[in-house]
Amino acid sequence: MQLFDWIVLIVTLLFIVGYGSWKTKGSKNVEDFILGNNETPWYTVGLSVMATQASAITFLSTPGQAYHDGMGFVQFYFGLPIAMIVICVTFIPLYHKNKVYTAYEFLEKRFDVKTRSLAAILFLVQRGLGTGLTIYAPAIILSALLGWNLTAMNIMIGVLVIIYTFSGGTKAVNVTQKQQMFVIMSGMFITFFLILHYLPNDMTFTSAMHIAGANDKMNIVDFSFDPEEKYTFWSGITGGFFLALAYFGTDQSQVGRYLSGKSVRESQMGLIMNGLLKVPMQFFILLTGVMVFVFFQFNPVPLNFNPNNKIVIEKSAYKEEYHALEKKLITLSEDKKVVNLLYIDQLNQDYDNPILRKELVALSNKEKDLRDRAKEIISKADSNSETNDKDYVFFHFILHYLPKGLIGLLLAVILSAAMSSTASGLNALASTTAIDIYKRNLKTEKSEKHYLNATKFFTLFWGVIAILFACVGTLFENLIQLVNIIGSIFYGTVLGIFLVGFYLRHVQAKPMFYSAIISQITIFIIYYFMIYTQEKLGYLWLNFIGAILTIVLALVMQFLFFKGKPDVEEVVLE
Repeated sequence: MQLFDWIVLIVTLLFIVGYGSWKTKGSKNVEDFILGNNETPWYTVGLSVMATQASAITFLSTPGQAYHDGMGFVQFYFGLPIAMIVICVTFIPLYHKNKVYTAYEFLEKRFDVKTRSLAAILFLVQRGLGTGLTIYAPAIILSALLGWNLTAMNIMIGVLVIIYTFSGGTKAVNVTQKQQMFVIMSGMFITFFLILHYLPNDMTFTSAMHIAGANDKMNIVDFSFDPEEKYTFWSGITGGFFLALAYFGTDQSQVGRYLSGKSVRESQMGLIMNGLLKVPMQFFILLTGVMVFVFFQFNPVPLNFNPNNKIVIEKSAYKEEYHALEKKLITLSEDKKVVNLLYIDQLNQDYDNPILRKELVALSNKEKDLRDRAKEIISKADSNSETNDKDYVFFHFILHYLPKGLIGLLLAVILSAAMSSTASGLNALASTTAIDIYKRNLKTEKSEKHYLNATKFFTLFWGVIAILFACVGTLFENLIQLVNIIGSIFYGTVLGIFLVGFYLRHVQAKPMFYSAIISQITIFIIYYFMIYTQEKLGYLWLNFIGAILTIVLALVMQFLFFKGKPDVEEVVLE
């Protein structure tokens, strides 16, 4: 980090925070603070929705995911465009017609206050955890790579977000996310083209793709029916569809973005924009990770990308054993470079040499073996060390190979993404707590000013909770997976409640409430025994199972125990 990098980083972050606070200060009432007075144009809705989902975890973990496992993760998003259509046709019109502040307010009108509170609490639990992770993810990477104090990083990111979210609510979130998306995508495009520039002079983009393909990094679609496979076409279309439907249709951090739209049409156009751009954006980020992999076929690569593990090894009795592996990796890297250059030379002559291709695969397997042995040594040196280094790959490239100024810009990208997702999370947590829990259970009538102040207080409250959770968090195998696993555990049940509310009008409140509780308990059990302990099921299926189980149980209970007319009539379902 040079002086110019610090200037770029600090100026970018201060501009976003200052602009957001200045542009949106002075909310007059709860509607202004939560719904932005319904003044948001469709393109801002679209960018805000994209920025909310594109957390720092996306830009830290996704390239590392592609570096290790290839492009297959993009299948996770295959169900998203279909989900956007369903939400535009059903969810958005009903939310607007019922004039709700939060998604869960609709559930009381359709069912009862218990069902509303249950859905709100499930949301608060998973989003509270998720918001803490959006702070923790960039903080732990930055602290490890730059030597910054982890707790200080968590507090700094959290406080920056609290300042403008507390000041301007939804308007501030929407306004700042436009700037953040510009910074994020600019940084990613510049990085991508720099990687291409850094490749050997006679190497084309097509040649780079051939090298990636030879190493199984370009297997984009997997039509396997194996339930143990995490990412397949079928899990993306089904589990991914239900996850996207739940996230964009029932998660207040997203619902709040498009409820602030000028009209139903503006909200719908914003979501369609997200549906059209999200998969290409994720494809591009994954492709950037694949290009980093190709880059390291010609450049020195560490045995483990997490610098903390190097420190652990140097202080242990296993130092010499680890150094011996490093020497083998250096020799192997030279061999890889030579073979790759020969392979490119053959490709330039329009000949895809199968012998050289096999050699590339063999060298990659040897490197993987060295890395696995290094992880074993690290674990022996310190059993608490995180040996998985996927989340450090992209940042290692940024710090060691980008020119001055661009390091600061990419740090601004990471922090901007963290701030955008955290701001949406805090705004949604505060809105849900104030409207669905506090206001709904308050016995006496209070003024608009009182509820505005309560919402601001809950913004501050959840900001502190998120920072505290970030400070005690622990790194998982891959952060982007952890966020999606947490969501998948809760989203299926909540989505099932909403789908019954929208489409099955004869189901009453009691069967809905009890079926949701049984379904959520069942999902906890399935996750523990089928995924956490045995890995017999891909976590994406939890969204599908939770939603279907909730719907089926509601229908069965309604038929067996609660026959009769719906017990709530005033909800607008037309």
